[in-house]
Amino acid sequence: MSAATDTKQDRINLRLKHSAKQALERAAGFEGKTVSNFILTSALAHAEKTIHEHEVMSLNNRDAEAFFNALAKPIRFNKKLAAAFEEHDQRVTSK
Repeated sequence: MSAATDTKQDRINLRLKHSAKQALERAAGFEGKTVSNFILTSALAHAEKTIHEHEVMSLNNRDAEAFFNALAKPIRFNKKLAAAFEEHDQRVTSK
């Protein structure tokens, strides 16, 4: 989509204390941004950081090696696991 056809349609409205609004206006002014742009860029940066923290797993070398070794091992079904799979197949129908 080009910039000309990528129109802004969604809105978020905020209610805040006067002192919070003043702080946002002051900070936006320091960065030469509108309050809306300052809030949007700040919120998006925080959102991306939060998403990254919840979606990315970082392991040290020892833990990474243990993780990949566990993935490489063949699965061994014990009797209880095999019975659970068999019961699942009898109870659950997939569409």
